[in-house]
Parts: sequence; structure tokens; C-alpha cells
Amino acid sequence: MRTRTFAGTQVGAVGLGCMGMSWAYGESERDDAASIALIHEAVDLGVTFLDTAQVYGDGDNEALLGRALAGRRDRVVLATKTGLRVTDRATTSMGRDGSPEHVKRSLEDSLRRLDTDIVDLYYLHRVDPEVPLAETWGAMAELVAEGKVRHLGLSEVTVSQAQEAHDVHPVAAIQSELSLWTRDPMDAPGGSAGGFSGDLISGGGPGDVVGWCRDNNAVFVPFSPLGRGFLTGAVTAADFEDSDYRGRNPRFQEEALKANLRIVDIVKGVAARHGATPAQVAIAWTLAQGDHVIPIPGTKKSKYLNENAGAADLDLTPADLAELNDVPAAVGSRY
Repeated sequence: MRTRTFAGTQVGAVGLGCMGMSWAYGESERDDAASIALIHEAVDLGVTFLDTAQVYGDGDNEALLGRALAGRRDRVVLATKTGLRVTDRATTSMGRDGSPEHVKRSLEDSLRRLDTDIVDLYYLHRVDPEVPLAETWGAMAELVAEGKVRHLGLSEVTVSQAQEAHDVHPVAAIQSELSLWTRDPMDAPGGSAGGFSGDLISGGGPGDVVGWCRDNNAVFVPFSPLGRGFLTGAVTAADFEDSDYRGRNPRFQEEALKANLRIVDIVKGVAARHGATPAQVAIAWTLAQGDHVIPIPGTKKSKYLNENAGAADLDLTPADLAELNDVPAAVGSRY
């Protein structure tokens, strides 16, 4: 697989989001043994940028990674997150906690579950409006000084928040949702073109976060580059089990889903020209946004792991990118 650079370390150009192995996407399909085997396969393929968080499965996903990486820990860049608490596991509801006490105490829990002495990348999962960002970020920087964390990252922030944190301690990565139907972290001309849906924190667009990362030597990490599976073309009906939160997501409601299939039709057309899959085109589009972009699609199946990894070798033409950039805006908010 082609590689990209995170903080001076070469990693696979396509990473792996591990959340769905333990959280949010249908409890009936959970299989920890199969997920551990998949993580082993991913590392062998060169998919070495692995992502989890404390709230995914209320600690279960970190524990899964800890078991899977036994004997392989030094082959991967391992990221986890702090700043959220699970308030209702059944509905995957969460609350924010950016207090210094929480981010420090929760790291100790993460290190134990991950069975490691150090986390390569520690994200603030969401900014807590009740705690000054500089206070939260300063506490996280102390963890770097203590040798428990190598690098710090942010998730779902505005440009101004990124700069505020960066002035305290370098921001190594920003993770936000980015895909062909969600372009919030980009400077979208016209405000709502291409699925731009606005920022949850400020009520307005977050600004060109992707460009900020480029200009400040940080990587940008798109989560849900496949639109929670929608951009693969495999989701054609609003039919989810109760534990799959997409059943409550506005974009997956019946009328919105039908309207959004217009986006998939365009992706399929580009894929057909390249002999690729829609998933590969969707991931390749995120990769085309800059050499500092490392998407982290999630999967529980070997077939899709290999398919997603193959997107690193798909070169979209300027004509492809122009067509994809002009897809209709998504119907429905992203949460």
C-alpha cells in the first residue's frame, strides 16, 4: 500500500476505524474473535493507522485493540480519544467532559485497556463548552511531558479552536467527518454546496480545517469517508436493527435516503470507468484532498478491508474529481 506521513512516521495511506467492531452498528454482528483476526490482517496489509476511543463500547473497543495488538504494538500508530462519557449505552448517547481530571484519569484507563505504556495519538473527542479549551489542552500536553502520550489531536473543531490549541501545544492531527456527502471541514464555496452541513459546536461552518492542517504540518483524518456505509451503494433501504444508530439518523430516513441515492449513482459511474468499487472511489476522493489526509474507514469484514485498502492505489482524474465535487447536497442533517 502507498504510505503517508504522520508526525515523521510512515503509515498506510488508508487507516482503520475500529468503532464499528464494538459500538453503534448492530450488536448482533459483533464478533470479537473475528475483529481481532481482521486487525491482524489489516496490519499485515500495511493498514497501520488504527483508531479507537474510550467511549466506543464504553471501553470495550479499546480492550479489543489491546488484545489484538499483543506482539504487534510497535507496528502501528495507535490513536484513542478522551473528553466524552457514555450516558446511555443503548442509544449511544454521550456527554462532554473536558476537565483536566477526566482527561488524565481516563488516559490511565485507556492505557490499561490498550495494554500499552504510551498512546501515539491522543485526541480531544469533542470540545467541552463548560471548560476553556486551553485548560483541557494544557492538561493533555502535560501527559505528553510525562511520556504517556506522543502526540495530541482534536476532533470536530473549528479553525479558530485548532489555532487556540496549537498556540498552547502542537496539534498533530484533526479528525472530523469528511466524505462526498459531508464536507464541513472544507472551505465550501457557496456555504451549502456538496453536502456542507454546518458545525455542531458553533452553529456555522468550521472553516477550512483541511487547509489549516496542511499549513500547520498536521494530518487531517476523515472519519466516515464512506458516509456510514451509504456511499458503498449497499444501503438502499432504511432497514436497520434497533442497536444500529443509523436507524435514528436523519439521512437514513426513507425519503432522505431515496433522495441521497442520487449521490451514489454518480459515484457508481466514476467507479465503472476505473473498474473500481464505489467505496474505493469515495475513499480515493478523500485522499485527493491532500497528501496530509489519512482516511479511516471502518469495517468488520476482510472483503471490505481489502477493498478499502485498494483505494490507496486509485488515482482519480481531474475530470473525475470535478464530477464528484459537483454531487448534490445531502438531504438530512448528519446527526
